[in-house]
Amino acid sequence: MDTTTAARPAEPADPAARSVDPRHALGEFLRARRGRVAPERVGLAGGGRRRVRGLRREELAQLAGISVDYYVRLEQGRSTQPSGEVLDALARTLGLDEAERLHLTTLACGRRVPLPTPRVGPVLRRMLDALGEALPAFVTDHRLDVVAWNPLGSELLGGAGDPARRDRNQARFLFLDDAARTVHPDWAARAAEAVGQLRVASGTWPEDAELTALIAELCAISAEFRRIWDSGEVVMCAAGRKRLHHPLTGVLTLDFEALHLPDAPGATGLLLHVFSPGEDTAAAEALARLADLVRP
Repeated sequence: MDTTTAARPAEPADPAARSVDPRHALGEFLRARRGRVAPERVGLAGGGRRRVRGLRREELAQLAGISVDYYVRLEQGRSTQPSGEVLDALARTLGLDEAERLHLTTLACGRRVPLPTPRVGPVLRRMLDALGEALPAFVTDHRLDVVAWNPLGSELLGGAGDPARRDRNQARFLFLDDAARTVHPDWAARAAEAVGQLRVASGTWPEDAELTALIAELCAISAEFRRIWDSGEVVMCAAGRKRLHHPLTGVLTLDFEALHLPDAPGATGLLLHVFSPGEDTAAAEALARLADLVRP
């Protein structure tokens, strides 16, 4: 009689690798988010000698109306695909926003999305060219690689068109290049945004070895990246306002739109970023001077 047993898959030694491993990503996210909830915020007594930051497991389970044993199994990866009612209760108790709720659902459902093969086609390039010298624009993939740009967009980013000037990966540039803190006066906000986007991507495409390697690399090299990653930050880019610095123009305050390009074979996972001065006359004049700089 054969008494051998199937070997269990090796557990990732690095906690950062665990948080992008589908077996542990849900638990890591829940653990990070409950650590951010002050007991007083949900009507519990805080202070004293609490051994954990934020909520205890049993407190979160009780507030969400589920058994402690079931919640522990969720965090440990021993229970999968919780019901929508359980996810809603956890999201409500943890105070998750819309982006965080969607990420929680993505991690819990275990649905595998085909890994995108970013391709910048002729139509997208024509759009970038049409924006030309008027509006800065660039395109990133799900790993935050800058894969296309117009000259004004490249210059605004600190020279993304020239690999000798800066790394074309936005996360590496932000955390490993001191120049990023000059280009982005609001560096802390941009850093948290980048980490939050990578977390969303890792939950959507957990099998992406290049993405996992990027996250592990940044966790190993940058203590700041690791701190933000461990906090469970989740961000989905949409629209807003950013400040960027260029040595010719100083700080520009620009409106931006992040347009998720329609899913299509070979062209998924791309994001088109377009900046405009809005009603800011000074910013418009500064962009015009910058356009003069990049004009052939």
